[in-house]
Amino acid sequence: MRMLNLGILAHVDAGKTSLTERLLHAAGVIDEVGSVDAGTTRTDTLALERRRGITIKSAVVSFPIGGTTVNLIDTPGHPDFIAEVERVLHVLDGAVLVVSAVEGVQAQTRVLMRTLRRLGLPTLIFVNKIDRRGARYDGVLRELAAKLSPGVIAMGDVDGLGTPAATFTPFGDRPEFAVSLLDVLASHDDRLLAAYVADEASLTYPRLRAELAAQTGRAVAHPVFFGSAITGAGVEALMAGVEELLPAAQGDPEGPLSGTVFKVERGPAGEKAAYARVFGGTLRVRDRLSFGPGRAGKVTAISVFDAGTSVRAQEVPAGRIARLWGLADVRIGDPLDRGTAGSPSPRAEPQFAPPTLETVVVPRRPADRGALLLVLTQLAEQDPLIDLRQDDLRQEVSVSLYGEVQKEVIEATLATDYGLDVTFRETTTICVERPAGTGEAAEVIAVDPNPFLATVGLRVEPGPPGSGVRFGLEVEMGSLPYAFMRTIEETVHETLKQGLHGWEVHDCVVTLTRSGYWARQSHAHGTFDKSMSSTAGDFRNLVPLVLMTALRRAGTIVYEPLHRFRLELPPDTLGAVLPVLSGLGAIPRTRHSSVVEGRIPAARVHELEQRLPGLTRGEGVLECAFDRYEPVRGPIPERPRTDHNPLDRKEYLLHVVRRV
Repeated sequence: MRMLNLGILAHVDAGKTSLTERLLHAAGVIDEVGSVDAGTTRTDTLALERRRGITIKSAVVSFPIGGTTVNLIDTPGHPDFIAEVERVLHVLDGAVLVVSAVEGVQAQTRVLMRTLRRLGLPTLIFVNKIDRRGARYDGVLRELAAKLSPGVIAMGDVDGLGTPAATFTPFGDRPEFAVSLLDVLASHDDRLLAAYVADEASLTYPRLRAELAAQTGRAVAHPVFFGSAITGAGVEALMAGVEELLPAAQGDPEGPLSGTVFKVERGPAGEKAAYARVFGGTLRVRDRLSFGPGRAGKVTAISVFDAGTSVRAQEVPAGRIARLWGLADVRIGDPLDRGTAGSPSPRAEPQFAPPTLETVVVPRRPADRGALLLVLTQLAEQDPLIDLRQDDLRQEVSVSLYGEVQKEVIEATLATDYGLDVTFRETTTICVERPAGTGEAAEVIAVDPNPFLATVGLRVEPGPPGSGVRFGLEVEMGSLPYAFMRTIEETVHETLKQGLHGWEVHDCVVTLTRSGYWARQSHAHGTFDKSMSSTAGDFRNLVPLVLMTALRRAGTIVYEPLHRFRLELPPDTLGAVLPVLSGLGAIPRTRHSSVVEGRIPAARVHELEQRLPGLTRGEGVLECAFDRYEPVRGPIPERPRTDHNPLDRKEYLLHVVRRV
């Protein structure tokens, strides 16, 4: 049977989850449509999702459309949960982008569509809520063409717009629809235009329809359906469009195994289940899989999604999504293979920036500190872009965030699922450091003041923007045992998580310029003598001292994250908004009297969101996204260190070797 992995995406409250319920009902999977307001939907299973009426975690549900089995993934719409969306995008074959007929194109709608187009993911658009007062048809189509893509094509007309009796009627083979199809399709295919000029009769409606499916598959055309997830209007037409216009999942079941993990969850007994898309080959129970450097495991059970539920299976072929058990060390984003050079999984790289905010989580009962760390570690395991930062010196744990709503989600999850009552400190911005120049340092074995049996020389210099931390060698590969070389590289990466001002160091090249060790030695009777032999611990302890000395000589510049913004507002409020933007550190530029674009420090975005409704009578629409890092203007922010501070040699040695 034909297989299609489909994502539903939208701005929050556009009706994604309601549409999922209606699709399941129309496919005969459920007898009654669930309600978001009543908390009875199939895909919103978390208590907070039901209480808030928003999607927080992506959910998978399967249903048939004719001869196609659709694995549908309902994704969050709130921008605070953009990481959850990012993990889903690279396992999809197509998407339905939901837009409200009342509100039209909103900020998150534009962010999502830009990403879908960049990935080349075939996308249909469903304009929801045509039964609501204030619903629009022509106005929304103009917005879609102007703000999302010029390749949008209306697939039908609406009667009774803005009333509970509103209906959607597909155009079919009307001559005027064929003309509008040709106008859009010919802009992407010169041969189609030439055929029309040469022989108008050769461009039959079936040929145009086939070309529409082809261009939709290439993500240059975007058919638009109108309807209502509440009343069911237009849903059957959308389902027919999904089957006809979106391409099926590809992959050779007989080829080498290739897959990607996009979600991890734990069951009531703490067992780990991994959601994975199989791109090639066939994955079977008892297969031993590799899923990362030095990590492997055996699949003990498999379930696949079918007819609204999940069923146990012995194997899962290419093109399907499955839930796997037995992979205890698996993480989100891991590639799956059998240790062979399988075909790479497409679109596996992250598409969204990491979080730029962090906050300290404080248990109300000090005795809960240990339990809190364990639980937060498990939650971070399910969301790799939400990092944990443990400060053993202050007995504190920090979590990184996309926005303030995540605080409520974490707080509710800890209280409801684990019985942990917590509070949060003020949210702060996550800055980064980059080397300002080049610095070198070295310490030699058996030469004061080096107390370790190791020789390490390191050079730190700036790297290209976005390059992360790169490690290189100016010593011969055989000059050190592999275990020692690996220890040096790992310790370099770990140490640079805290620079001169406590922020993670980005975009630098660290080169090993000197190395040396004492080979394993023993007394006459063969007893190992640590005082005469180098160990990995010697290098692990020495590298931070050498590296931070080199970094201090290079110097660092602290950068803060900037967001680009686009603000639509009533023209008469521009005079009140511009001074506020300036006071928040934004650099605005006005496109015209109703649109302001520019950049604003990430730390001030939340304040702008709070003040905007009062400044624009509730009519302002703000679109924000991470843009880049810029050097901090004004006092340099310091981040408390969580290590033994290799910048202070005396303090470091007191903790590491208990002596100076």
